[in-house]
Amino acid sequence: MKKTILITGAAGFLGSHLCDRFIKEGFKVLGMDNLITGDKKNIEHLFQLEDFEFYHHDVTKFVHVPGNVDYIMHFASPASPIDYLKIPIQTLKVGSLGTHNLLGLAKEKGARFMIASTSEIYGDPLVHPQKETYYGNVNTIGPRGVYDEAKRFQESITMAYHSFHGLDTRIARIFNTYGPRMRLNDGRVIPAFIGQALRGEDLTVFGDGMQTRSFCYVDDQVEGLYRLLMSDYTHPVNIGNPDEITILDFAQEIIKLTGTDQKIVFKELPKDDPLQREPDITLARELLGWEPKVSRAEGMKITYEYFKSLSKEELEKSEHKDFSKHIRS
Repeated sequence: MKKTILITGAAGFLGSHLCDRFIKEGFKVLGMDNLITGDKKNIEHLFQLEDFEFYHHDVTKFVHVPGNVDYIMHFASPASPIDYLKIPIQTLKVGSLGTHNLLGLAKEKGARFMIASTSEIYGDPLVHPQKETYYGNVNTIGPRGVYDEAKRFQESITMAYHSFHGLDTRIARIFNTYGPRMRLNDGRVIPAFIGQALRGEDLTVFGDGMQTRSFCYVDDQVEGLYRLLMSDYTHPVNIGNPDEITILDFAQEIIKLTGTDQKIVFKELPKDDPLQREPDITLARELLGWEPKVSRAEGMKITYEYFKSLSKEELEKSEHKDFSKHIRS
């Protein structure tokens, strides 16, 4: 019999790619999303399939799905500063109440449960690269606090259910991921840079641009998540690409990729913006036999072609909002 998996945040960037992967693997996929930040167009190609069902539901409210559920992947959460600064309470609720509800469902169904944690739990790290054993340097009341603490709580309650109830759990610490279906106006650095380039605007770099990020292409990320879910490991695992680059160098790569001649303009660094971000993926290599395969040059070319294919209306829509104080990578 087919295994059944529930994926929350299914209409989002990463959630929709996970739906695709599990359909390909022969699962019955139940996608759930309240569409606050997700978009049905990301999964509409799945609606015609017998093995896909969509639930328009907010996981902060009681969650029930009929029948057997073998796996639950909780990927519902605002993931960009523009979103979680606009809906901070909802961000905290989906990480706390939503996680609690889904853990209860997993306990009821006897399902294996995975949460999408984040590199943001490391805050502005004092250790580099970041290993799973590092506890982080987080400002609980800063502008990122609602997202960071929601994710940290997710990890705590997930481990509590594992320890107290014996629930089979997985914790994925996801580092910067990119690829098709990212929202052009979500404020993160890749869609921000590409959107500016497509509109003929100068590229905005914050601070001196020497802060670093490590970008993982979505196909690699999904492969790592799949392997972690199917593993027997219950503690956090970093899933990301350790190929580190400064934001300034990355802006120059975008200019070269897009064939534009925009200038780079500098603005004040946002509060609590991490100065370094690079995953130590030793554990993922040893435990899962996983490491990224797609180079940044290859992945960015695919991503740029995706953004170029968007309508003029979508491009102009992203132009009318000022994201400058929210953009992050």
